[in-house]
Amino acid sequence: MSEESQLSAISELERKVLSFFSDAVRVLGLPKSVGEIYGLLFISKEPLSLDNLVSKLKISKGSGSQGLKMLRTLGAVKESGEVSGRKTYYEADAELKSLVGGLIKHEVRPHLESAKSKITAMRKLDDYNDSFYSERVEKLNKWRKRAGLVLPILQKILGK
Repeated sequence: MSEESQLSAISELERKVLSFFSDAVRVLGLPKSVGEIYGLLFISKEPLSLDNLVSKLKISKGSGSQGLKMLRTLGAVKESGEVSGRKTYYEADAELKSLVGGLIKHEVRPHLESAKSKITAMRKLDDYNDSFYSERVEKLNKWRKRAGLVLPILQKILGK
């Protein structure tokens, strides 16, 4: 079997890991390809290049590049010290604290900040004078505040 066909073949274990991470990122509203990229890097013994990922996952180079960019921003993927020609190789950061810390910092916290201004805007609407609607809006605000209290605790537990 040639190196290229060996590289393109995905084992049953790899398939299961890809499925695991694809399901996980869908819950977070992220593209399936992001989960597949992370999953393949997670289960790979060796760092992989963008071309390796694209070939194995059968995704477009643009999708692979965007997925890697998002994963790097979240701190879930890092560049390997390995260099071959002009190719950059990547590996998964397999520490839970890094993954959760990155998600909190880059996904959850910005959402909570935008929720604050959205709730302020809701309070200015005429419908807010209706007791049912005002109770619901205030419930949203309580949820936002509670989430804001839990995040630092979660980050401390994870050491991030």
